Amino acid sequence: MIELKKKLNYKGNLANVVNLAAIKGIETMPYSIRILLENIIRNVDGLAVTQSHVDILSNWNSEAIGKDIPFKPSRVLMQDFTGVPAIVDIASIRSEVIRKGYEGIEINPSVPVDLVVDHSVQVDYYGSKDSYDKNVQKEYERNHERYKLLKWGQQAFDNFRVVPPGMGICHQVNLENLAQGVVHRDGWLFPDTLVGTDSHTPMVNGIGVLGWGVGGIEAEAAMLDQPIYMATPEVIGLELKGKLPAGTNATDMVLTVTKLLRDYGVVGKFVEVFGNGLDHLSVPDRATIANMSPEFGCTATYFPIDNQTINYMRKTNRSVETLGLVEYYAKENFLWRTGNEKINYTDIVTLDLSSLEPTVSGPKRPQDKILVKNLKERFNELINLEYEAADKLYQKTEQVELKSTLVNMDGKEFELNDGSVVIAAITSCTNTSNPYVMVGAGLIARKARERGLNVKPWVKTSLAPGSKVVTNYLTKSGLQSDLEALNFYTVGYGCTSCIGNSGPLPEAIANAVETNGLNVSAVLSSNRNFEARVHPQVKMNFLASPLLVIAYALVGTVNIDLTTEPLGVDTDGIPVFMKDIWPTTEEIQEIIAAALSQKDFEETYNVIFDGEEEWKKMEVPSGQNYVWNKDSTYIKEAPFFEGISSEPNKLSGIKNARVLLMLGDSVTTDHISPAGRFSASSPAGKYLIDSGVAIESFNSYGSRRGNHEAMMRGTFANVRIKNKLAKREGGFTTYFPDNTELTIFDAAQKYLKDDVPLLVLAGKEYGSGSSRDWAAKGTMLLGVKAVLAESYERIHRSNLVGMGVLPLEYKNGENADSLGLSGSEKFEFSGITSGLKPGKIIRITAEDEQGNLKRFEVVCRLDSEIEVAYYKNEGILHYVLRNYLKALSAKKQD
Repeated sequence: MIELKKKLNYKGNLANVVNLAAIKGIETMPYSIRILLENIIRNVDGLAVTQSHVDILSNWNSEAIGKDIPFKPSRVLMQDFTGVPAIVDIASIRSEVIRKGYEGIEINPSVPVDLVVDHSVQVDYYGSKDSYDKNVQKEYERNHERYKLLKWGQQAFDNFRVVPPGMGICHQVNLENLAQGVVHRDGWLFPDTLVGTDSHTPMVNGIGVLGWGVGGIEAEAAMLDQPIYMATPEVIGLELKGKLPAGTNATDMVLTVTKLLRDYGVVGKFVEVFGNGLDHLSVPDRATIANMSPEFGCTATYFPIDNQTINYMRKTNRSVETLGLVEYYAKENFLWRTGNEKINYTDIVTLDLSSLEPTVSGPKRPQDKILVKNLKERFNELINLEYEAADKLYQKTEQVELKSTLVNMDGKEFELNDGSVVIAAITSCTNTSNPYVMVGAGLIARKARERGLNVKPWVKTSLAPGSKVVTNYLTKSGLQSDLEALNFYTVGYGCTSCIGNSGPLPEAIANAVETNGLNVSAVLSSNRNFEARVHPQVKMNFLASPLLVIAYALVGTVNIDLTTEPLGVDTDGIPVFMKDIWPTTEEIQEIIAAALSQKDFEETYNVIFDGEEEWKKMEVPSGQNYVWNKDSTYIKEAPFFEGISSEPNKLSGIKNARVLLMLGDSVTTDHISPAGRFSASSPAGKYLIDSGVAIESFNSYGSRRGNHEAMMRGTFANVRIKNKLAKREGGFTTYFPDNTELTIFDAAQKYLKDDVPLLVLAGKEYGSGSSRDWAAKGTMLLGVKAVLAESYERIHRSNLVGMGVLPLEYKNGENADSLGLSGSEKFEFSGITSGLKPGKIIRITAEDEQGNLKRFEVVCRLDSEIEVAYYKNEGILHYVLRNYLKALSAKKQD
């Protein structure tokens, strides 16, 4: 038998390693498969991870694709929006363990967990020197209770660290500091791998670390030493040729890649990048592509370790020991890229980088690429489509023309139009981690300032760096002052507008938009532009490089061709065009070389876990068991575990089910569980008012994720969700059989009272977007037993299973329309209670209001035997908790 483990002697020290060289054909396998294979071999225990799993990946080919394999990451990364409910869940499991008579301290993360608080800062203040301080103060006022929970968790749980607010965005912090390339633990050397509770976790793939986004539910299971089960992926090779032409940058590249791969179809697959174009891409450029993996739909976008990796690790102040170890291990164990490999990918997609042009994407999806030179023409098409769609959906008869209105604000009068840019945000880890585009934006600001140009008065500007390293090099180069001269002041170190924390528009702008029904725009250097994500009053959102964010802020509209029309006139009345202020590659590189040093990373990350004064002085209770405050509107014990039985109940069928929502294509997790602001008239708003919370203290849905009462009321409450069972946009539905229109929450409560199971009907790509566990948790708490869709985005389907909601899929070519479903029927499911297995055909009978029956078959999207076990246990955490209780019982008896 071939020995798959060996000792590696590194500088006189022996360590155990998996011997990938012993695997036949290893040199032609994709690097990402090699890492998965190493992970399986090292973790074989004969129970959860077996020799059969080793055999599947050792013979990775078309026959292996789709077979179930386990993955045990070496660490877990979280952000606070998803991290708070995870800590609530783990603390709730502890509480139930204690109620069962065991020691709560037995429940701890089994692998290291880093939680970075980056999703809570909101742009309430902007355009002044004190914007940052005021926003931080407001952040602590709103989130004090949540932060106390996290600080408590830091001392209560083993293997759990918190990066406090104001330190940076989790993916940039991960790229610049947390990722180590190779792990040395318990006498073993192995690749640094992770899962993260944010869909943009693959950003770290850019530094040769394999990781991807999972729902908080899966991440919690991984924290508790459960392997994550996945289907053996196809690996699509993305071949990059040539180099970026002058005038383009990594953002143009990634928006092009997003369109290319979304059109090709990589959902559920790995993408691995190769080709001579890699030789010209820095790690930040690579990470920009990897970051947007969820936008083109794949699980991960892996860049193998090579010289660029080592150079970046050196520049970002990784230790000499780390640099040496990563290079030695990667070269010794077939994980080092030379550029001469002949790898057998499932398929290859090619992009010639020299063909790129300045690009934006929008107005509602990241894959909707538009060349800057075509945006004006495309805008006019889009605005008409927007109005026509509204007319058709809600049966309006009056056709609306392009609109404009006069606005008076701060002593200035101006015209606000459809297409006016009301938000210009340099934000998001996608771009703020890349010095090239950040310095480029600063240089555009400098040159515009020199020509006497300024942003338009209706534009809400913001600069939210992903780490304090960015502020250091912008300040040293003088570019911070140039950005501030155009009102791009630092508003916080976090995701801000990218996650929906744009803050309120100025009252005069907000009133003008609402009163006149304007379709205004946002331009942001982000990865997400889904409906109502950036701001509920902004319907058209365009992704762009930080350089273009500045340019569009100067003109104040997207209804323009920046390649032919001037940005404005200078102090001498001479027109200024974009090409006049666009920096050259040499100018940008010169400033980076002078202003960015290894010392910047050393100074920033030496204090990364300390936090600012607000964090340091915050007092939290000690002790291992969290004391739940029943009056809290932020943190409540999770309702999923109390009184859990030792064995799961027998599966019950689904009969007389009603449709709660009937949805179209590309419904995102933002539609299902919005993260941003909400109104006093919404179910969540009414709940908070009834609980004594003032409207100005509502905060956001994202910040309330530790409270299931608020979150279940916010489920399907996005103001832009289009439910075909409602006559208006937003979180409404028709309650049957009364045919009355109610909020979705109120209808669900009535159904729940009458013990009526619920169903969601949807189209293609259901659950696209962020890895948001509350999109599944809220669905379950509303009483939804199954979702029937044409197709799913990977993470949300997994999360539905993780919460005991059955994902079903129409057979190819079928959907609600082709089957003649109106959504008013009663549904009965056959085939769930016995013989349930992956991919089983489930029979459905739908009875309409006249008693007519429609019978059809759908596919059960439980994709593995372990998912069947999770579903039978009502969810993955129920499964884990039952296993813990059995182990604790056996331990107690011994």
